[in-house]
Amino acid sequence: MPPLVIFLIRRILGIFLSVIVITGMLYGIAMFTSPEERATLYLPRNASRMSIEGVRRMVGRIIEEKHLRDPFPVQYFYWVDSLSRGDWGWSGFLQEDVLDMLNRRAPVTLELTLYSLLFFIPLGMVSGAISGARKGSKTDSGFQFFSFVFSSTPTFILAILMMAIFYVWLRIFPLERVGSEALSYMRSDGYKTYTGLITIDAVLNGNLFVFLDGLRHLVMPVISLSLIQWATLGRVVRVSTIEQSHEQYILAAKSRGIPAKRLLWGHIFKNILSPAFTSSAIGAASLFTGVMVIEQTFNLKGISELIMSITAVPDTPLLLGFGVYSILFVLGIILVLDIVQAFVDPRIREGIMIG
Repeated sequence: MPPLVIFLIRRILGIFLSVIVITGMLYGIAMFTSPEERATLYLPRNASRMSIEGVRRMVGRIIEEKHLRDPFPVQYFYWVDSLSRGDWGWSGFLQEDVLDMLNRRAPVTLELTLYSLLFFIPLGMVSGAISGARKGSKTDSGFQFFSFVFSSTPTFILAILMMAIFYVWLRIFPLERVGSEALSYMRSDGYKTYTGLITIDAVLNGNLFVFLDGLRHLVMPVISLSLIQWATLGRVVRVSTIEQSHEQYILAAKSRGIPAKRLLWGHIFKNILSPAFTSSAIGAASLFTGVMVIEQTFNLKGISELIMSITAVPDTPLLLGFGVYSILFVLGIILVLDIVQAFVDPRIREGIMIG
C-alpha cells in the first residue's frame, strides 16, 4: 500500500477514535443529570404544543425506549444512533430543532475560520522562514517583537483595538457580516444561496459587489482572530528554519555557492512543512475558541450565539449538540490540514515519515 494512503488511513482512524472518546466523555458529563433531563434529547418537534401531562408521559416512554436508566454504554449507543439519523434533539429554551439551528449558523463560523486559516498559515510560514533565515537581523528582531506582542494579547483585546482604530476612528471596515445594500441583493429573487458562505455564494452568483462587501466585513474579524495563531506558527517555523540551516546538507550546499534564497525556498522550506502543519493543526483547535469571542464582538451571528443565548435555564440538547458540532468542526479542520500536509510534504509521499 502506498505510504500516502497509509498516512491518510491512520489520520482518518485517529479522527474517528477521537470523536468516539470525546463524545463519550461529553455524554458522560450529561449523565450527571437526571434521566428525565436526558430524555429531552429525544423529544419530538411538536413537544412544545403538548400539555404538561402529555410531555411527562412521553418522557416516561422515552426513558424506557432509550434505556436511560441502563449502564453508560447502552445509553451512549442510543444517543449516537440518534445523532447519526439527524435527530439531535429539541431545544426547550429556544423552541427549535438543535441541528437546524446549528446548520443555519454554521456558515458564519465556517467562513470566518476558513479565511483565518488562509490568512495565518501562509503568512506564518513565510514570515517565520524569512525571520529564521535572517537570524539576528532587524527583520528577525521585528518579527520576534511583534510575534511576542500578539501572542501575549488576548483575542478580545485585539478585537477591541481593531474596532477602535478601523471602525470608530478611521471608519474603514464595518461591523456585522454584510452591509444593508449587499443584503438587499442577497434577498432578491435572482440571488441563490448555495453554501451560506457570503463570499463563495457571491462568486457563484457572479455578484462582485456582494463578494467585495463580504470580504470588507471579514477583514477585522479575520485579522483579530488570526494574529495570535500567526505569532505561534511563525515562531515554530522560525526555530525550524534555524535548525535546518545548520544541517550538513545545507552547509554543503552553501559551500558549493548555491544562493541563499534558493536554499531557503527550495530545500529548507520543504523540510519545515511538517512541523508547520502540525502547529497549524494545534492552532485550529484554539482558533475555534477564539471564534466564539470574535463572533460576539463583531456581531456575527454564528453558532456561538446559541451558547450565549442560554442564561440560567439548562438546555441539555442544545449544550450537547453544540459540543458535538464543535468537536466535528475542529477535527474536520485538523483532518483537512493533515490531508494538505500529506500532499505537500514529500517525505510523507515517499514513506520517510508516515506516523
